[in-house]
Amino acid sequence: MATIQEQWERFFRWGPFGLLLLATLLALTIRELVMSPAEQEMAAALGLTALVLQVLHLTARIPGPIYYWTRTGLAFVLSWLNPFFCVYAVLGYFDSQRYVTRRWALTGTLVTAVTMSGAEAGGLPPKSAAHVAVFGGLFLLNATLIFIFGGLADREAERTRVQEETIAELERTNARLEQALAENAGLQAQLLVQAREAGVSDERRRLAAEIHDTIAQGLTGIITQLQAAEENEHVRRATDLARESLREARRSVQDLAPTHLEHDTLPEALKKVTDRRAHLTITGTAEPLHEELEATLLRIAQEALANAARHAHANRIGVTLSYMDDEVTLDIRDDGRGFTGPSSSGFGLTAMRERAERVAGTLEIESEPGRGTAVSARVPLIRHG
Repeated sequence: MATIQEQWERFFRWGPFGLLLLATLLALTIRELVMSPAEQEMAAALGLTALVLQVLHLTARIPGPIYYWTRTGLAFVLSWLNPFFCVYAVLGYFDSQRYVTRRWALTGTLVTAVTMSGAEAGGLPPKSAAHVAVFGGLFLLNATLIFIFGGLADREAERTRVQEETIAELERTNARLEQALAENAGLQAQLLVQAREAGVSDERRRLAAEIHDTIAQGLTGIITQLQAAEENEHVRRATDLARESLREARRSVQDLAPTHLEHDTLPEALKKVTDRRAHLTITGTAEPLHEELEATLLRIAQEALANAARHAHANRIGVTLSYMDDEVTLDIRDDGRGFTGPSSSGFGLTAMRERAERVAGTLEIESEPGRGTAVSARVPLIRHG
């Protein structure tokens, strides 16, 4: 359904043709009573001129002010020749401000008022004192109505302008509010990650110190004592086992601190971790992430690669790191043996999921026997610093 504005636009385009046609038909119906043959010829020529004017205006080949004043003059002369042409002249009441400035629009509507008053009084020029009095009264009435309805129109236009400005301000306010809410959500996520990072970092330091001070030092003492003991097969085996345990303990201490990220970016660290074991793909624009996010993704990649190598016996492994607008995803897929049962079973899988959840992320694992395993981690994109 067309709006009021669209209906007015159609009237301004096609209404003048209809009113000119109607005025011409009325004038032709009683032409013998009003116009002489010479006046009829003049009216026909002016009517044709008005039609050409309307066509030029419709095709945008004539400026608005020229169109308005030319039409107003033609309507005045045609109404002088035959009062029924005031049907065409009435257009001046509706579209004056559409084509000329406010000051000239008032002048144009007063000219239209003269035209309409003369036609309503029986035609121009007045032929008697009574005719002049009737014309004067009608002109006063038309001019008064112009000022009354003009004032009402101005107030309505002002009210519309205020409403439009209010709506625009509300839209700007809503946009600022949405932006503030988005920023607030980002800050909350960042604060959550920082809080979890503080707790995780403290726990890492505590565990590293505990392993170093107890298990590692104990194993070192055992090795020292065994080396001093009598050399035999059992002693050598115990010594080898203690050394292997010491290496594992030291590896655990190193794993608690992401040394790969001390001097490298996350993509570079992943490249070193994957090395020849997997094919690494980076999508999107890589950018520095919050340290805890990078450490989490790196640890998940290491655990998934270790699982694929130790348990899945995979021949091919693909690692994809994707930077998107508001999140970063890490996908590790292999063609190994796969497994059945809940994906959350097993310490390694549970640890990966907990790592992701600690930074407000998620971890999904899909696997089928003989069809490989897919690990997908998603974390919020929170930039470094």
